[in-house]
Amino acid sequence: MIENEFAILLARIQFAFTVSFHFLFPAFSIGLASYLAVLEGLWLKTGKGVYANLYRYWLKIFAIVFAMGVVSGIVMSYQFGTNWSVFSDKAGPVIGPLMAYEVLTAFFLEAGFLGVMLFGINKVGKKLHFAATLAVAIGTFISAFWILSVNSWMQTPVGYEIAANGQFVPGESWLTIIFNPSFPYRLIHTLMAAYLTTAFAVGAVGAWHLLKDKANPGARKMFSMAMWMAAIVAPLQIFAGDMHGLNTLEHQPAKVMAMEGHYQSHPEGAPLILFGIPNSKEKRVDYAVEIPKASSLILKHDLDAPLDGLDTIPDENEPPVAIVFWSFRIMVGLGFAMMAIGIWSLFARWRKSLYDWPWLHRIAIIMGPSGFIAVLAGWVTTEVGRQPYTIYGLLRTADSASPLDAPAVAASLIAFVIVYFFVFGAGVWYLLQLMKKPPQAREAMLDGTPIRSAGITPAPAVGKQRTDSKHAEQDT
Repeated sequence: MIENEFAILLARIQFAFTVSFHFLFPAFSIGLASYLAVLEGLWLKTGKGVYANLYRYWLKIFAIVFAMGVVSGIVMSYQFGTNWSVFSDKAGPVIGPLMAYEVLTAFFLEAGFLGVMLFGINKVGKKLHFAATLAVAIGTFISAFWILSVNSWMQTPVGYEIAANGQFVPGESWLTIIFNPSFPYRLIHTLMAAYLTTAFAVGAVGAWHLLKDKANPGARKMFSMAMWMAAIVAPLQIFAGDMHGLNTLEHQPAKVMAMEGHYQSHPEGAPLILFGIPNSKEKRVDYAVEIPKASSLILKHDLDAPLDGLDTIPDENEPPVAIVFWSFRIMVGLGFAMMAIGIWSLFARWRKSLYDWPWLHRIAIIMGPSGFIAVLAGWVTTEVGRQPYTIYGLLRTADSASPLDAPAVAASLIAFVIVYFFVFGAGVWYLLQLMKKPPQAREAMLDGTPIRSAGITPAPAVGKQRTDSKHAEQDT
């Protein structure tokens, strides 16, 4: 029994490791595909070479990120058969078709137009190439749609029936399964997280090159666009996260109890615990720093509203509180930090100093990985908070695993760690090398038309650009 529990723990660690690596790449590629579509659309509309040059700059990075996302996703999917065959058998009639829809719609769309997007810049017309870029961007959205529908159904299962052999099978309507209660909130929250992840990565690259040459037109443009995204989307993301939290309270109250650190019920208003050390043995949060009744205000919009605690949940059904408690705070803390950077950039823009404040640029560089950390923290909150279930309230994780041998799982886990850090570490290193190179003005547009014949004056050499206030205002 103990050996079996250890094998299941290793299988969970293996899946967590591989899905964490995988999730980083789609979180970046979803936002980056949309960013490329915006850049090409702006070039077609304005004819400004800076947009074409930025498109070329980020297209190489997108290609590598997309490839690593595909490879890491394929490897991860094999674990459903090797480590989680019972789950695959029981839930397959529901999740199998949804995963197939993702392949038939999103993957085929992306694969069909990715080649045109990457290699057809000088071979097809401008409008056709833009259509290919849009198709890839839409494909990344559709992929997220189906994957999140599957995950959301596992969190809030509806529209199913249980067959005589114990399998979950579709009920009368697939729409009920697809648009399950948590899906709209999860989709919006995840997509905005992807856009913020991309914005802060792009902003960090722009800030890095601004510190070296604040007159670089490409660096100025990408930093400005990234800060607009931070200023607009970060507050919306916080609002969407609050709505998602209210939905989670309705359908997965134990997860919210763990997020809030509420071991005990609060009949007359629950405090908001900012920080502390969860102590599951003693059923309390040690050294808690809290705001009285604020949790009830946030979750129920009433200072005196009662909130149940984990004392209403059997111990065997409680999620791991410490992990959920801290991952949630990391995610929320980074979200507010992103909003603060966005507000700071608005102030700098108002002062016409967006490209002249080195401390803003340095903080933007530090915040470059923040989106990746936040999406991982949010994913941990979601998945660990669902425990001890794979299908919430219906199928326990301990009952979902294949007959496992702990040494075999441990050996494969070690192999995954070694291969992933070597292969994907090399890929990330190459991405950073590409980002270290400053965006340069080129003499050819996307379709090969020389810039001068297109009626656009190429940017002067580095160090000779105008840096007066008029130039800065135009860039803004």
